[in-house]
Amino acid sequence: MARKKQKSIGQRAIAAMEEALAHARGEPTPGLFVHEPVDVAAIRKASGLSQTRFATTFGLDISALRDWEQGRRAPDRAARVLLRVIERAPDVVAKTVAA
Repeated sequence: MARKKQKSIGQRAIAAMEEALAHARGEPTPGLFVHEPVDVAAIRKASGLSQTRFATTFGLDISALRDWEQGRRAPDRAARVLLRVIERAPDVVAKTVAA
C-alpha cells in the first residue's frame, strides 16, 4: 500500500492563503469555517433583559457579556453558537440552563 506524502508546512501555508483569497473573492470554499460576528447587545436588548439578568438567565459570565457588548473581546465559537440559539429560542435555553 502506497503512503500518501504529507505536505510541508510551507505548502500547507500556501494552500491556506489560496483558500483565504478564494473566500475573499467570494468563491466557494468548502470546509472553511468563517465566524460571523454576533451583535451581543442587540440579542440581549431584543430579550428585554438587563445585562445582569441576561447573564444570569443564560448562564453567562457578566464580565464577559460586558466585554462582548463593549467590543473589548469577541465571544469564542461556543459562545457565538449559544448566543445564536438564544437569539432564536431563548425560552429553550433558559429552561435548559435552569434545569
